[in-house]
Amino acid sequence: MTLSLHLPNGPNGLEIYAIEASETSVILPFYDSCVQAGFPSPADDYVELSLDLLKYMVDKPHSTFCVRVKGNSMEGATIVDGSLLVVDRSKTVTNNDIIIAVLNGEYTVKRFRKEKEEIWLIPEHSAYDRVLVTAEMDFQIWGVVTFIINKPKK
Repeated sequence: MTLSLHLPNGPNGLEIYAIEASETSVILPFYDSCVQAGFPSPADDYVELSLDLLKYMVDKPHSTFCVRVKGNSMEGATIVDGSLLVVDRSKTVTNNDIIIAVLNGEYTVKRFRKEKEEIWLIPEHSAYDRVLVTAEMDFQIWGVVTFIINKPKK
């Protein structure tokens, strides 16, 4: 399985990338040893394994796509302008999932929250308001975000 990047002219400037099955894949070295983010500890013996990132990140290639984020309304969830999201359309949405949705013709990434019988789209940035989805709105869930890919800050 490989990530084949196709950039169709998506609505509202949404960049959608398809994931396609292929004979070839990229296998990266994987060291089964944790990297300390606190105080250093003596190095563990490690075993070199291999890791196919797409097999790790994609359960169902035919229902999975990637999308590039524009904007900062989800930066509290480590989703920043330029983040690449892996989205699975086959997953059932549960409370507090991060989703890709279409709301009144506009694509958005927000946290899904159901409180009693109300559906809310919750941003992860204090400058943005949460949105109550009403029956008058055109609302569709496109999928559940399963991975967030970011480059480290310099």
